[in-house]
Amino acid sequence: MEEAFAATGAFNDKLKADGYWVFAGGLEQASTATVVDGQGATPVVTDGPYLEAKEYIGGFWVIDAPDLDVALKLAAEGSKACRGKVEVRPFEGLA
Repeated sequence: MEEAFAATGAFNDKLKADGYWVFAGGLEQASTATVVDGQGATPVVTDGPYLEAKEYIGGFWVIDAPDLDVALKLAAEGSKACRGKVEVRPFEGLA
């Protein structure tokens, strides 16, 4: 894990140096999640993750890439650094 943290830190530094960095952060384990459903008259609050899954999001990057090709290239670098899969999605209305 220490190697992954170091590689991810180096990747973060590269994003900053190259001007792609907006924000990033790690998340606590999925077991610490609290789900809030405010769709009804009274909000329902439950412990645990919203989805039951084999994989959970461990963290995220928000980058400012000029196009999808650059975003995918950076995602590949990030995936290698953090030793996990990276999902790429544009912000709604900004693509």
